[in-house]
Amino acid sequence: MTSTLKDKTAVVTGAGTGIGLAIAKRFAAEGAHVFITGRRKEVLDDAVAEIGGSVQAIRADSSNLADLDALYRAVEERGKGLDVVVANSGGGTVAPLGEITEEQVDGTFATNVKGVVFTVQKALPLLNENASIIITGSTTSTRVAPGMSIYAATKAAVRNFARTWALDLKGKGVRVNVLSPGPTRTPGLLGLAEPAAQQAMLDMFEADVPLGRIGDPSEIAGAALFLASPDASFVNGVEFFVDGGQAQV
Repeated sequence: MTSTLKDKTAVVTGAGTGIGLAIAKRFAAEGAHVFITGRRKEVLDDAVAEIGGSVQAIRADSSNLADLDALYRAVEERGKGLDVVVANSGGGTVAPLGEITEEQVDGTFATNVKGVVFTVQKALPLLNENASIIITGSTTSTRVAPGMSIYAATKAAVRNFARTWALDLKGKGVRVNVLSPGPTRTPGLLGLAEPAAQQAMLDMFEADVPLGRIGDPSEIAGAALFLASPDASFVNGVEFFVDGGQAQV
């Protein structure tokens, strides 16, 4: 690894497993001090051990504003400000119209929309010059699938957050971008199907991707590193698809 993020401070929410964990691991390997969050302490403990390097875990639910306050108090106490924010916490369930519940709507929007808003807004006073804000989106923002309407709506919302926030922060040297993965082998993706049906689901996704395979979390992490780095210093307000071409053709 290089030292692309040497002496930088990053926050990655929802980093106990999957894409968030891969991003935090890559950032730490590139020299950053990384604050990670998640809801389950035991998962965070395992993540810290896997990440290595300079990492600090804060148990936090991104939809809970008091938890976010505790996170940013810890960042402030370190005294180095904040260079990268990855608003990655998210999730959802599959439910076709006619079967959607109020609980599904409230829970998905609380994490994927409200959580993103306040993860970013509460970070603003701590941001250093040339800071990078990265929001995890999804190919569902443009390419929908049956039963995914609520999840897709939340990802379309965060896409428009990046557009508007790039204008709200004009002249402040802060970049805001969306990182939208295609199907990626994570516990969250596998959890969409029962164990006996998981391989069939993966085969379906692979057939839908022009590269003929699904992504690995490390590939999404590489794209996040680019958006966090000086190499992306003139990249702002975009949706950066890392999807093997799925949403492009």
